[in-house]
Amino acid sequence: MSVAFTRESDAEAVAANLPDRPIPAHANLVTPQGLAAIDTALTTARAAWDAARAGGEISADRSAMAIATRDLRYWSARRASAQLVEARPADGSAGFGSTVSFERADGRQQTYRIVGDDEADPATGSVSYVSPLARAVMGKRVGDVVALAGQEIEITEVS
Repeated sequence: MSVAFTRESDAEAVAANLPDRPIPAHANLVTPQGLAAIDTALTTARAAWDAARAGGEISADRSAMAIATRDLRYWSARRASAQLVEARPADGSAGFGSTVSFERADGRQQTYRIVGDDEADPATGSVSYVSPLARAVMGKRVGDVVALAGQEIEITEVS
């Protein structure tokens, strides 16, 4: 029977056309912790790819192979382009790898660490160095007031 007359399940059809994860165009700066996380993700992706490949014919579970292949491509590219930045600015200003605390005009205190894209998770207190917050505070010191999203914030601590 011709392939044209067979019907793949919807999941298999989606897996066959799984798009790559987007890779940011800017530099892939990473902290030591971010580099370790990339290495862990790459190891996990290799293991998933090996497991999907060993699981029999690729056509048996195309979604597992498609996901594993996509993740392996992404993490391999991220590891190859990683630029380790170990030192924070020595002059006390905020920079890559710094933790910055600030007070908003309404009195709210917030603290974020400036990290690379793959390590960023605002819900846990880390933001990408290309985020609006990071761009606003980088190069600033304790006591500086900067504009962020139409409001002023005062930097209260940089570590």
